[in-house]
Amino acid sequence: MSDHSERHEYEVVVVGGGPAGMTAALYTTRLGHRTALVNRGGGRAAMMQEVHNVLGVTEETSGAEFLGVGCEQLEGYGCDLYQDMVTTCTREDDETIVLSGNNAAYEAEYVVLATGFNDVRPDPPLPRTGRGLHYCLHCDAYMFVDESVYVMGHSESAAHVAAIMLNFTDEVDLLTRGDEPTWSDETAAMLEHHPIDVIHADLSGVQNGEDGWLKALEFEDGSVREYKGGFAMYGAEYNNGLARELGCDINDDGTVEVDDHGKTSVETVYAVGDMVAGHNQVPVALGQGAKAGISVHFQLRDFPRDPDLLEEQGPVRSEEVPGLPDELLEQSVDFHTYDNP
Repeated sequence: MSDHSERHEYEVVVVGGGPAGMTAALYTTRLGHRTALVNRGGGRAAMMQEVHNVLGVTEETSGAEFLGVGCEQLEGYGCDLYQDMVTTCTREDDETIVLSGNNAAYEAEYVVLATGFNDVRPDPPLPRTGRGLHYCLHCDAYMFVDESVYVMGHSESAAHVAAIMLNFTDEVDLLTRGDEPTWSDETAAMLEHHPIDVIHADLSGVQNGEDGWLKALEFEDGSVREYKGGFAMYGAEYNNGLARELGCDINDDGTVEVDDHGKTSVETVYAVGDMVAGHNQVPVALGQGAKAGISVHFQLRDFPRDPDLLEEQGPVRSEEVPGLPDELLEQSVDFHTYDNP
């Protein structure tokens, strides 16, 4: 980023435009804090063809549509949205963090990181994502009730996901694709005592139906096996670079260490969503964003004024309230008329 790039100042800057980041920004904006959301675009939620397990959101809603409504809500309440890729960050002083993007710099008192992770994709040939290749068991297992399913991988998690799928269907194959299994002897025994076919031959081709859904997988040993779809289990690459730059503690698996409200080991930095440990689900992300937004508000709100400030500055004068910045106060008044219809 050029030294002459534009610089924007906020109380709160949220990095990442998925469900967790957007919810954190929604709360801090509505609770009266000048907030910006900086989003590079894309992400796991944006790629969802259908949103599952979100009460009040029907499944014909795509991830892009879901997030698009969220952007409209944020702008309606006064949050500033930026399409930018934050590449680095620094602590300028005890009270200021500067996030440097490709287009501008963003100055914040509090930062909420919601940069997520990337699923590790297996090597081709592969079915189309969302049309036979899936990554979220809790989101998509319901789609494969009484259907033929594969689980692709050679790890402990792959073996256990294959066993979990037996709760939904009696046709489950575990595809190691020629890789040596890394699961334990105990897990190997578990597989032997469950009706799961472990297929070691690698893939040689993919067959799709006229509707674009997976029809069958071809294997190097010449066999062809029909599947409705399945799950790839090769782990995740966490986007924790900004958290590391700011000095946040990182867990061994690459997730950012946080408390129950998303606060990291750095006092003014929060992390939410897929980059923290837990279930990678939209409703969970919404809750994490809400808790982080409320926690940030408790740190930033002006009133009630701390006893030491009251002693120093005296009683709060009527002209000092309400505590919302003028631009958010005006927007809130315009947003809500409170007139009876």
